[in-house]
Amino acid sequence: MTEEFSKAYWEGHYHGPAAGHPKPPNPHLVAEASALTPGTALDAGCGEGAEAIWLASQGWQVTAVDIADGALHKARAHAQAAGDTVVARIDWLQADLSDWAPPVARFDLVCSHYAHPTSSRESLVDRLAAAVAPGGTLLIVGHHPSDPRPGVSHTAARDVHFTADDVAAGLDPDRWEILVAEDRHRPITGHHDHAHSLHDTVLLARKRD
Repeated sequence: MTEEFSKAYWEGHYHGPAAGHPKPPNPHLVAEASALTPGTALDAGCGEGAEAIWLASQGWQVTAVDIADGALHKARAHAQAAGDTVVARIDWLQADLSDWAPPVARFDLVCSHYAHPTSSRESLVDRLAAAVAPGGTLLIVGHHPSDPRPGVSHTAARDVHFTADDVAAGLDPDRWEILVAEDRHRPITGHHDHAHSLHDTVLLARKRD
């Protein structure tokens, strides 16, 4: 196992008390999922819960999975702050995406944002794709290869950077319709309020009925 992305690594990453409000949800999720009819959703690698909470607020019944108990503790606190309706729509699950297999053909939406499994990206995408119900949607967001984010050592690890074509190549065209496969820039504010741009990979696909 790559020690960088072990459970201990992520527990350290999320160490400390929950404070304030959660970060806003990933803008690619908001852009692509806003037009979808709410149903069941899997948020794979949910972190502190921003995407799961947004989905629940839109009417989705969400299963939110993360390897780190610390992340899930913060996510539950943020969900509590969002209200009882949101709390009731989210099931939190501690699991390692490197080998966890979600239920097959169970979810109307499966999304993952910047997941860093110790297994291969192909293996993770295969398992996430299998979890999408017929007619459902798969959304994968990651770091584009041209976005090395200098100073952030973990982004040099294997499979953290990939293109939408890399993901699409693993999806059977007889079973999947690729709706979006592109790279996108988005501004963020980092440490000390320094603004910079992230270069993201976005893959959106619909499983054929």
